[in-house]
Amino acid sequence: MSKYLKSGIILLVLAEFCFAAATVFVKYITNGSDIPAIEITFFRVSMGVVVAALYMWKTGTSFRPKKIFLVVARAVLSFSALVAFFYAVEFSSVTNANMLNMTYPVFIFLVAPLFKLERMHKLAILFLIIAMAGIYLVILPDFSRINSGDVIGLLSGIFAAFAIITLSVAREHDSTILIVFYLMAIGTVCNAFMMAPVFVTPRFEDLPLLLGSGIMGVAGQVLLTMGYKNVSAKTGSMVSSSRIVFAALMGSFFFSEVLSLRIILGGLLIIGSIIGVSTLQKRVNAEDEQ
Repeated sequence: MSKYLKSGIILLVLAEFCFAAATVFVKYITNGSDIPAIEITFFRVSMGVVVAALYMWKTGTSFRPKKIFLVVARAVLSFSALVAFFYAVEFSSVTNANMLNMTYPVFIFLVAPLFKLERMHKLAILFLIIAMAGIYLVILPDFSRINSGDVIGLLSGIFAAFAIITLSVAREHDSTILIVFYLMAIGTVCNAFMMAPVFVTPRFEDLPLLLGSGIMGVAGQVLLTMGYKNVSAKTGSMVSSSRIVFAALMGSFFFSEVLSLRIILGGLLIIGSIIGVSTLQKRVNAEDEQ
């Protein structure tokens, strides 16, 4: 393993740790105050737009996108995924929200062929079945009282899949940092309008938690971007599944969330499907190059 690949993997693991830690802050805030999830996302995106703008200014990066439609589409889809994810953390558990959000690599593999970005492999259906079995075990739906947080968590994974597919197309024309800047900028504006009717003035003791959530989220985004410079998308999606482990451990430690055999098995099936589709995509790409 080259030192660049190793450093990339380490950065991605640290990024997923930060993302999992951000959800711990979110859960503490929603459990201990009346602050809604949409207000917490505002701190995340507003801090992100400042960091991205400063970086672009320092590096002399143009703020004018070449393909504005793709950049805006990516921003809207990513913001939708983020809002859905934070609501999932509020109404479900840290463990479930992260597990369900991390199903996005499976949906990417299934949806990408519709946009003619990748070729579908027959084994993809098998990994979809494995992922759905894992999702079923995590949610264990009782259709008389389905947990809305779990449903929203799954939606966040689907939104994230479409956001990443849009990103892959947008990056052919514009830089990653410009795309991230517009994600945060558009997210900040949309967030402000959505937050206004339900805004709750944070108490002094809430501020460290809000800042912690924002800092961890931005740090995760920066580390993720740095990590992907030396790691392929397939390897990255496999490494990213480590967030499920971090979230499960943090949820158990900080909130006494029960790690039952059912949830552990569901998590392993989801991780297995992520690794499976990532490995399968590598084989598909190799066949296409021949």
